[in-house]
Amino acid sequence: MKAGDVISVYSDIKGKCKKGAKEFDGTKVFLGNGISELSRKEIFNGLPELKGIGIRMTEPIYLSPSFDNVLPNYLFLQNLPSAVVTHVLDPQPGEKILDLCAAPGGKTTHIAALMHDQGEVIALDKISNKVEKIKQNALLLGLNSIKAFCFDGTKALKLDMVKDAEGKPPFLRESFDRILLDAPCSGMGQRPNMACSWTLKEVTSYQPLQRKLFTVAVELLKPGGVLVYSTCTITLAENEEQVAWALATFPCLQLQPQEPQIGGEGMMGAGLSFEQLKQLQRFDPSVVPVRDTDIASLGDARIEDTIWLANKDCIGFFIAKFIKCKST
Repeated sequence: MKAGDVISVYSDIKGKCKKGAKEFDGTKVFLGNGISELSRKEIFNGLPELKGIGIRMTEPIYLSPSFDNVLPNYLFLQNLPSAVVTHVLDPQPGEKILDLCAAPGGKTTHIAALMHDQGEVIALDKISNKVEKIKQNALLLGLNSIKAFCFDGTKALKLDMVKDAEGKPPFLRESFDRILLDAPCSGMGQRPNMACSWTLKEVTSYQPLQRKLFTVAVELLKPGGVLVYSTCTITLAENEEQVAWALATFPCLQLQPQEPQIGGEGMMGAGLSFEQLKQLQRFDPSVVPVRDTDIASLGDARIEDTIWLANKDCIGFFIAKFIKCKST
């Protein structure tokens, strides 16, 4: 392979293709054709430090254009449910908002934008380089209301009553008008994702951490305040079961209807009532009959049907909205 050659690109589903192999008969998925920017020798001699574009795709099988670095001072790319969740939170100018697990900052910056950059948005994440990314995104978008801290969200509750004048974590009880807990999760709703190597132990390890963070969020929320819980996964244990647990554990919380309601209702199996399931939003791309859809026929479809299809053909995601009725 030389620079300028036409190349067919495949994904090695099981990660079995050995570096330097000239033939491969394992499980693979065709992604399209492109032009090599580098020779085979340049690629292998440059690894692992070499970064950038190796193949410039000219005939990808997925036709969505790249929006990377398009108007970066004005636009921030997000999946549809990630944009919906901030509207469900409905932050208002002048409020104090906490984004408990904030990196890389897409929802944080969206919150600040919806508030017209008036108020205070506190963003926490325990990984320092991710916090730097939040700060960079806020600077790029010209948002001054965001304060990002490298801090473990499970320790964000201040246990003594001495007030911290600097506004840094940990925080006193009932300090925030609204809280977004976009919780760490198994991420099984993420797309594109051609292969999954998670073990059952890994998938089931998130529920206890999510409950720790949720407990802190309830304590930090003011009476009358709004708490939105979301994940980018599809498991019952991390979604509806967490809602059932929260309602049983915190009598001060009430489940609330959501606006906008674009996703489907919640999944049965966690003991929630039909009314409660209707108040949840679950985005599940498996309901979309994409494999059986003739793309050419979409030109004749009603606009409502096209929008329905587009709105459902997204990542897997879950949203629950609570209001805190009284002090804890």
